[in-house]
Amino acid sequence: KIQEHLGKAEAKRSPGRKTGAELRESEYMEVLEKSCSQSWDGYGVMEVEGVKRLTGPGLPSQEPMMVMMSGGPWPGRLHKMCHGYVGELGEERLYQAHRRGAAALQELLCHGAKGACTVLPHAGETAPARAPQNEL
Repeated sequence: KIQEHLGKAEAKRSPGRKTGAELRESEYMEVLEKSCSQSWDGYGVMEVEGVKRLTGPGLPSQEPMMVMMSGGPWPGRLHKMCHGYVGELGEERLYQAHRRGAAALQELLCHGAKGACTVLPHAGETAPARAPQNEL
């Protein structure tokens, strides 16, 4: 969602250009605040082959879906997690990663291939070892 909101704000600064114009510090700080303060109600947890995964707008869908629980504690947790990232990493660092591309921002937020964004392996594959996660 951070990538989406920053991209939309850049596009508004330079309509018609392939890559949006760079935002001023005050602009990207406002966009990041709004991004974290958005409604997180469409997010929840689904169980895929016995493993619980976060799901919602902007997240890759993972089939087959067995059980999905939305709402509950997840909107509040995601709100807090987003603000935690902004506080921990800083607005400038997040924005500069965004400017380098979606992969750079994902790498920063996900803490690498074994971090918070680890994708569920396909059938027959084993899951990679993951770093401990205490954000959720």
